[in-house]
Order: sequence, then structure tokens, then C-alpha cells
Amino acid sequence: MAPTHVLRCCQRGLAWIPVIFIALVVCWSYYAYVVELCILTIPSTGEKFIYLVVFHLSFVMFVWSYWKTIFTRPANPSKEFCLPKSEKEQYEKEQRPETQQEILKRVATSLPLYTRTGAGAIRYCDRCQVIKPDRCHHCSACDMCVLKMDHHCPWVNNCVGFSNYKFFILFLTYSLVYCLFIAASVLQYFIKFWTNDLPESHAKFHVLFLFFVAAMFCISILSLFTYHLWLVGKNRSTIEAFRAPVFRNGPDKSGFSLGFSKNIAQVFGDQKKYWLLPVFTSQGDGLSFPTRLVTVDPEQPTECPQPGGLDKGAVEGPAEQTSPLSESQNRLLGNEEDHKEIDVLKSDESEAITISIESES
Repeated sequence: MAPTHVLRCCQRGLAWIPVIFIALVVCWSYYAYVVELCILTIPSTGEKFIYLVVFHLSFVMFVWSYWKTIFTRPANPSKEFCLPKSEKEQYEKEQRPETQQEILKRVATSLPLYTRTGAGAIRYCDRCQVIKPDRCHHCSACDMCVLKMDHHCPWVNNCVGFSNYKFFILFLTYSLVYCLFIAASVLQYFIKFWTNDLPESHAKFHVLFLFFVAAMFCISILSLFTYHLWLVGKNRSTIEAFRAPVFRNGPDKSGFSLGFSKNIAQVFGDQKKYWLLPVFTSQGDGLSFPTRLVTVDPEQPTECPQPGGLDKGAVEGPAEQTSPLSESQNRLLGNEEDHKEIDVLKSDESEAITISIESES
């Protein structure tokens, strides 16, 4: 039996086959369009120039975003989510799940955690030996926990998550633009070759095949592109769309939704001039996220409520303290126009707690 590391290397090598296939198709499409169509087939110099300029713009943006999606390393949980040495040893020695959960709860008191397992337990990865931050999942293909994991994509041989989700959306966008432009500009010459209005040449095969390939990829990418735009507007990952995140009072698919405009800003950033560029502008740190907070959470301290309200999951339990949100997350919840203040509730200590309910776009 071959050693495990040899099998692992073979698996990693085979995982690059889809990426190599896409790269070969893109290289051929570049040759077929630039050489066979523009240089050898199109007679008009002005038409050649316009087609080549638009083609190269879409080609550069497509390759740039594809490259960033492939080679941006998935973000992992920070060291603060690892168990301290003493608790880790105690956790590994303990056999009872109840006691293990008590250890995890004790460590998680200083962590910004709002989601739980389906059974209400702290989410812990035995493989990576870390407490999972909200929206973090373990990828078996990458063998690591990935922050805000969306899915593992074989066509980029990488996990799509917090660090490269914007790049993945732009990859879909520019690949769709690339295929649409090729199909639209090739169509008239496809018809001419098909009806024999142009003389037979070796360019005929490339032009005919180029149209079919562009149209085929355009149709397949369009559905995926539309689906992920819907996910961005709802502030959900693919995993959360199929399995709702579980808060303390149960599952809620819309638990992280902040309204359409803020959901878009969380992925693409505040400055619209960078939205179409494959540079990282996503808000937050990937470790904690603002939630659509509606009811009082007794597990959160009243003297330091989370901006915009309190966590939607509310059950009785010991007090847990959470870390303050980052500056970018506070900006997400700082727009008073998207919130409506309602009546003030009184706690047992007669402290005033203002609850904000956000109007969903």
C-alpha cells in the first residue's frame, strides 16, 4: 500500500486538472479570436481594432480575477480560537461530551460567538483543534477550517471563502462578459461560414467551434452567477443557503442579513470605485459578523450590547462576554436610516436597553 503522503501528493496533482483544462480552453480561445478571427477573417481594420481592444480588456480582467481566486489562500481562524494548553489537555483526556462542552464554553466566554451546532453546542473542529468562529467550516479537500466558507470549487482548486469570495464573484462576472462578447462578435462570421458565404479556410473550424464553446460556457456560468448574486444580496453562503446557521433560539437563514445595500458592502466594501477590481475590499476580519439582531440575549452583557441590537438567539444560560465589533462592522450597522428605534425595555436592574429592528430591503 502506497504511503499516505504519496497518495496525498497524487490527489493534489489531480486536483489541478480542471484548472489546467480551463487554462487550455482560454489559451485556445485567445488564439482563435485574435489570430483566426480578427487577423485572418475580419476584413475591416476599424472593426478589428474595436474588437481587439474590447476583447483584451475583458480578457485581462477575467484572467486577473481568476488568478486571484485560485492563488488567494483561504483565511483560517486566529490563535485566540485555539484552546489554551491546559484546557486542551483537559479536553483530550475528558471522555464525557458534557464536560468537554463545559471546557469549550469556558474558553468561548471571551470570543464573539453567536452560532451553535444543531444540538446547541459550541462548534469545535477536532481535526484543526480550534473553536469554529461564526460561519467558519472545515473543508475536507483543503484539510483546514476556512473563515466564512462558501464552498470548495474544483474549477479554481481552492476553497471559496472570506478571503477570496469577492474575487470569485468577479471571476464569474468577467468570465460571463468574456463569453458574451465572444459569442456576440463571432455570431455574424459564424453564420457566414455556416452558409458558405466565406471561402473555406482553416479559420472556419476555429470560428464555428469558438461560438459553440462561448455560448455553452455562457449558459452554464449565467446560472451560477445569478445564484451567487442572490446569495450576496441575502448575505448567505452556499452552505448557509442549504443549512441555516443555528443561533441560540434555533436556525435562521437570514440571521446575518443587514439589508441589501449593507450585504453588498460587506463583500465588496464601502468604496464603489474598487468594486470591479480584483483587490481585497471586503469588510470585517472574517472572525465575527454583525447579525440581524431582534431580541435580547441574556448570554450577552447588557453594559456592552452589540451595535444595532442584540443577538436573535436567546435562551437562558450563563453570561457570555463578546468582543467588540471591528470598525468596518460598526460602519455596517451605523447607518441610522436603515434602523427604526422602538420602545425602551427595562431590565431587572432598571437599565435602559434600546432595541433596533432593521427594515429588510
